[in-house]
Amino acid sequence: MQTNLDSLHINFDSESLFFLNLTLAVIMFGVALNITISDFLRIIKSPKSVLVGILSQFVFLPAFTFLLVFIIKPIPSIALGMFMVAACPGGNISNFMTHYAKGNSALSVSLTAIATLFAIVMTPLNFQLWSGLYKPTSSLINNISISPIEMVKVISLLLGVPLILGMLVRRFFPKTALKIAPYFKVGSILFFLLLILLALSKNIDIFMSHIQYVFILVLLHNVLALTLGYTTASLFKLSKRNRRTLAIETGIQNSGLGLLLIFSFFDGLGGMALLAAFWGIWHIVSGLALATFWSKRRI
Repeated sequence: MQTNLDSLHINFDSESLFFLNLTLAVIMFGVALNITISDFLRIIKSPKSVLVGILSQFVFLPAFTFLLVFIIKPIPSIALGMFMVAACPGGNISNFMTHYAKGNSALSVSLTAIATLFAIVMTPLNFQLWSGLYKPTSSLINNISISPIEMVKVISLLLGVPLILGMLVRRFFPKTALKIAPYFKVGSILFFLLLILLALSKNIDIFMSHIQYVFILVLLHNVLALTLGYTTASLFKLSKRNRRTLAIETGIQNSGLGLLLIFSFFDGLGGMALLAAFWGIWHIVSGLALATFWSKRRI
């Protein structure tokens, strides 16, 4: 079964891949409609919370993911999927979940902006670093031709360009931006979920045959990410609102970006694609459950 998953590739046609690219760009554009220059100025005036958030997302999560992989020793292609998810920035629905959880919405938006810019370099860097340090995944990567520079280009187009365009619309057409932002978020996220379900439906036999390999791992990995964000914020003595925010920002990863990179650079490698796809569904469930719990509790 191990050889099967590590050599198996999930079918995702070029048309579906194009729509996945477009959807991720539209989601990022919709998020950016809520971002202003003042969000960056706020970071300069009070950088601690944002820096702790970046530390949690881009340093602690990949490092602790490596430890989790080292302890559990999953199938190499699944381990690669875990490294990919951990290397991605926070998910695009984290702003909504933070608001719902009575977290710090301003911090969440600021982290989204900064993490998006960081991800252009840090996502390829973290993935290459941690997957290269783990021997089974390092051996698997050596058989696959990957260009970190090409990965940077793809992430720049998917995250950086829509971020800048969205901010420009917000800057010059603020009323329009605020009016259309909710529709962009809801519509594009629903379409993204539809694409994931479409990909799974086309490979339902593969998914059902291997779900047991990723189900528990995704749950454990997601709990680790949520706990890590909250714990990191607590260690740096951030407020309860900021702790909730960092838990969500660290635990809700942009698995859509991960999936796109997996289909673009790894030809839908079985374990990677299954893990990222299931994470994309599960983190919405866990994030909403946690946000609902916190929404009913006082700060």
